[in-house]
Amino acid sequence: MPISIQEVEFWLDRLFIAADGAGLRKEDRKKAQEVAAVLSEVEREAGRFSKRASLVLVDAAAGKSYVGLLSAKLVFEPSGRQATVITIEKDSRRADASRRALALLDTGISVECRTAGVETDSAWPERISIVTALHACGSAADAIIDRSVSVGARVLLAAPCCTSKAVAAAARARDRADELGIPRHAPVRRRFIQVMVDAERTWRLEAAGYETEVVEFVAPSVTPHNLLWRARLVREPRRSEAAQRALARISHQVS
Repeated sequence: MPISIQEVEFWLDRLFIAADGAGLRKEDRKKAQEVAAVLSEVEREAGRFSKRASLVLVDAAAGKSYVGLLSAKLVFEPSGRQATVITIEKDSRRADASRRALALLDTGISVECRTAGVETDSAWPERISIVTALHACGSAADAIIDRSVSVGARVLLAAPCCTSKAVAAAARARDRADELGIPRHAPVRRRFIQVMVDAERTWRLEAAGYETEVVEFVAPSVTPHNLLWRARLVREPRRSEAAQRALARISHQVS
């Protein structure tokens, strides 16, 4: 059953906003829609695991850990299943806000808020059931993909944010745009680069053994960064081999 936006608004207000003597703003209500949509994805994917399995969810580039904390409260706790939630955020102020919110959450689910960059290997547990990344910016999205693959996370739910110059595929795509004569008009060139980055990420996951879907998890009026990569580890050799060939073609095109 999808997580309701009203429930998410209630908990965002209780944990983060009311404590500061304020109320929900328009941008907070939009954020609640995004979080509710990702939580519904978590709930769906958690249901694919055995009920006896103890799940480990990592909320990467977590910000104030909205997804991680509310996965514990609204997904795992009501289901009565064993689960551990680990949030990873490099900004110490946001990580501290996560820990203050955790103190108010009152959940029996084990939750740990770690202050670290997603590139830090020691911040990640060895066994992971589900990785979430809501609006991981720039190269952080790629670091999360790489780390999820390396530890064999069973599921990745990633919604990348802005594509910065630090994204390697974007730099290569800019070179290719010059070669192809893509106009320098910013909207045209930006779309070309984003398509190349999105394609590279998709094939990289498929090549690593993940059955990958790319879906609009909320309307573009909520956020322009509304694509979610839903990747499940299946390790189907033919699928991976086909993706590796496609990735090689993409890499050649943007190299």
